[in-house]
Amino acid sequence: MKSIKLGLVSSAALGISALMAGSAASQSLPGPDETEQGDVAVTIYNNNLALVQDVRQLDIQRGRSRVEFPDVSATIQPQTLSFAAPNTTIIEQNFDFDLLTPGKMMEKAIGQTVTLLRTNPATGRETRERAKVLSTAGGVVVQIGNRIEVLRDDGLPVRVIFDRVPPNLRARPTLSVNLDSSRGGSRPVSIRYLTRGLGWSADYVALYNEATDSIDMQGWVTLTNNTGTTFHRAKTLLVAGDPNNRGGGRGRGRGNSNLVSPGTETPGRERLGDFYLYPINARTTIANAQTKQVSFLDVQSVPARKVYERTVGWLRNDRNPVNVSSAISFSTSRDQGLGDALPAGTVRFYQKDSQGTPQFIGENGIGHTPMGSELSLKTGDAFDIFVRADVEKREKITRSQWEQSARFKVIKDGQVTARIEEERRKNTDYFRTTMRYTLTNAKSEPIEVDLTQSGLSRYYWSHDYRVVSEDVTGEQINIDRRKWVVPVPANGKRVVRVTFETRY
Repeated sequence: MKSIKLGLVSSAALGISALMAGSAASQSLPGPDETEQGDVAVTIYNNNLALVQDVRQLDIQRGRSRVEFPDVSATIQPQTLSFAAPNTTIIEQNFDFDLLTPGKMMEKAIGQTVTLLRTNPATGRETRERAKVLSTAGGVVVQIGNRIEVLRDDGLPVRVIFDRVPPNLRARPTLSVNLDSSRGGSRPVSIRYLTRGLGWSADYVALYNEATDSIDMQGWVTLTNNTGTTFHRAKTLLVAGDPNNRGGGRGRGRGNSNLVSPGTETPGRERLGDFYLYPINARTTIANAQTKQVSFLDVQSVPARKVYERTVGWLRNDRNPVNVSSAISFSTSRDQGLGDALPAGTVRFYQKDSQGTPQFIGENGIGHTPMGSELSLKTGDAFDIFVRADVEKREKITRSQWEQSARFKVIKDGQVTARIEEERRKNTDYFRTTMRYTLTNAKSEPIEVDLTQSGLSRYYWSHDYRVVSEDVTGEQINIDRRKWVVPVPANGKRVVRVTFETRY
């Protein structure tokens, strides 16, 4: 099993903006590094879903009792809870997710009396008044004696002192379980649940070397924790894939538009069903409201090439010349040096300038990509290279002329001959169209452009089209597309003509 090493970490503190802050002497609040979690293992999936497994050593009474589990995820899916303890059965579970915040304290204090502590900004003198909380809808409304006040955020220092913490507010997300145990004593207790708010994605940094036609690529997984809970010293496993978590509904199958051809090689990674595993090789703390990056790929000198591409729509004129797309093509196969399956993410390309400083040249996304795949990732539009497509000539031809070009058929489909014969008995029109593609190159070196004509097969009756002449030998990509690789000289122009015969 391949492991991944802990790398660069960046974190963002969770800020809470509130008009009032409360004091609660009756409840001891935990420090930021305190936890009642036990041996924690976290399995994180791509689709903002995680499986948390927590084994704690607890003292359980004989008979019926209530046990609390603080420090569970605030976004737990309670219906997914699994509980296991020797000689113990679960009767009832409750999840207390109302956390101790200034806003929640005020909401719970409606109808209760609190103390307002005001500070005179000029003298520093403090005054105290008892106030009854009437409402928190759109602002805090209180009653002080016989007058009603709205507490405003007008810059004057005001604090609210609460007499107690409401019993149903928790400093930390807490799961409570009613148990029935056949014996008393200490034993390991295991809880397992699914939670939202904990996910990961892949990011790739690729340095392209145009002189050697190669890339150096680093792969990072980015973990994001928005569960409201920190997972301390967790054994962490990342799963590349999208398990269905929609109650039996359809999965989220996604296409991979930048995949030229899917690979057929198996990487040296452990699998879980139809998913690949990316374990972190040491326990790590995943703090709440933190983004953590972990390295999982670092390869050099992977063969790559720059590709210029233009796809033209159905036999039409361009109003103006169009920039070609600039893309970088490479393979994930083992013999090409990359040799790994790539989880879905974003690939960002860099290239060194004349001073040797890497500069950003574009980015694109990929879906889950098997090892051995061919990828072509668009990085932008080429500044110096244009293609203009024009219908140079379009004329109607006779059925006899059409039949004479049968040897140039591109698509041969014996399954629809009866329907084609039916169309021939109608007043079918036949056309001969000559397309002129003008390619210009203002670069000081020659280039090649992958020129593709799309929209050739629009309906079943148009499958029988012909390419009767072409200046450059083309490749039929599929029933709808034909591609030509066109050399264009440095600081020059190239005109390519292709003649099609079609039926309507």
